[in-house]
Amino acid sequence: MPIWTILLIAIGLAMDCFAVSLGVGTAGTATGPRPTFRLFFHFGLFQGLMTLLGWLAGTTVVSYIASVDHWVAFGLLAFVGVRMIHGGLRNEEDTPAISNPSRGLTLVMLSVATSIDALAVGLSLALMDVNVFWSALLIGGVSATLSLVGLNLGNQLGMRFGKSMEVIGGVILIGIGVRVLITHLVG
Repeated sequence: MPIWTILLIAIGLAMDCFAVSLGVGTAGTATGPRPTFRLFFHFGLFQGLMTLLGWLAGTTVVSYIASVDHWVAFGLLAFVGVRMIHGGLRNEEDTPAISNPSRGLTLVMLSVATSIDALAVGLSLALMDVNVFWSALLIGGVSATLSLVGLNLGNQLGMRFGKSMEVIGGVILIGIGVRVLITHLVG
């Protein structure tokens, strides 16, 4: 398989990372070097590792996961999205519903939700004559890079438009979850 094909696959997988990072950035809660690093590092790491895990899993495990992966991704993204919307609609004196999505369980949930498709890609790479380690590294690197771009763009939008962008970011996350759900149920 040519490298450009794997690059296109990596870009396709990274679009969820970009969109989620854009949504997180609009909330304005993941600013600064440490939260930025945590977010793009984990998104890239999970994409690469899920690709390897899919390759290792083989057909038996993937057949079990394939029946529910879209529901898991939808649930995780909807949960975080609703929390962001709630935080964006609260009064300034109230504490935000989501303090920093680049930490703890929220970061893990977002990382898993954006990388579930990489599991299936890893399985398909196992069926082809492809060096899966270089492919996983490329997929992880592209995902990390696009996550960084999305987060920085989201931070700029969040600073410019304020709390309304947090609501829009939450809607984006829910929209991504709905897209994943529809794609798997219809297609």
